[in-house]
Amino acid sequence: MKLIDDIKDYVAKHPWIDRWVINKYTITTVLFGLFFLFVGDQSLIRQLKRARKMHDLQEQIRESRENISTYQRELDYLANPDSLERYAREHYHMHTPNEDVYIVK
Repeated sequence: MKLIDDIKDYVAKHPWIDRWVINKYTITTVLFGLFFLFVGDQSLIRQLKRARKMHDLQEQIRESRENISTYQRELDYLANPDSLERYAREHYHMHTPNEDVYIVK
């Protein structure tokens, strides 16, 4: 009850504070709200962190799906032997025997 007495003294020194603050139910409700705001696995702060992490993970999933579709198109392109030869010539500078290759940058 020392806490309530301290609060009463504080309110007596500061008359602008309404009397309803002294009510034990109000104090309990405020403490309960603060507990759920800052403490525990389901606190508001942890919920916000989890929401931010979830957003980041969804962004990574979206980027991964775009990469997969890009690689799938490239794989489909390379399934054709003629396009495979062209790809090897362009990207790895391969050539057939007795063939001159000029690289222009």
